[in-house]
Order: sequence, then C-alpha cells, then structure tokens
Amino acid sequence: MAAAAGSRVFGLLGRSRLQLSRCMSSGAHGEEGSARMWKALTYFVALPGVGVSMLNVFLKSHHGEEKPEFVAYPHLRIRSKPFPWGDGNHTLFHNPHVNPLPTGYEDE
Repeated sequence: MAAAAGSRVFGLLGRSRLQLSRCMSSGAHGEEGSARMWKALTYFVALPGVGVSMLNVFLKSHHGEEKPEFVAYPHLRIRSKPFPWGDGNHTLFHNPHVNPLPTGYEDE
C-alpha cells in the first residue's frame, strides 16, 4: 500500500515538473516570433540609434578648435627614463597637434 502511494506522489511530482519546464522553455513562444522581434528591434531601435549617434558626433565636432595654452605643471609629463622608441621623448601614439612635450607644443 505504501509503495502504491509513493508511486502516485512521484507521478504527480514528475508531471508538475514537466509542465513547469514546458512553460519556461523558449520554444513555447515559437522561434518565428522571436526572430521577427529581433529583426524589428534591429531596424527600428539599433540602426536609428547608430544614426543619431553619428549625427551627434558630426554636429559637435569642431574643425577649427584652438589648442589650450601650455602650462608646465611639475607633476605632468615626468620622464624618469626615455621611451624605448624614437628619440625617447615622444609617447608611442604622439600627435604633435594635441600632445605637448615636457617643454611645450612642437609647432610653437
């Protein structure tokens, strides 16, 4: 008798576990709807977002902006030993229009 009751309990638990897994699976909604949703999100959210970002960068860019005045602060651009490339004074990605040396901008 106890074995029969135990098998009924396990049977009920097994069915409820099966139903729970079916409700929580991603296949319950259909793969066609999911693909359609991601395609719509790409076209109507992601691509316009990229376009607005590009427009923002284009409108905010200043082509004739002047360099800030060089101030030789003692705690900036400290060279305790030379860099292992070039003349040892320029950083690896040195831009003479933007990055000053310890003595000032190169083109001044």
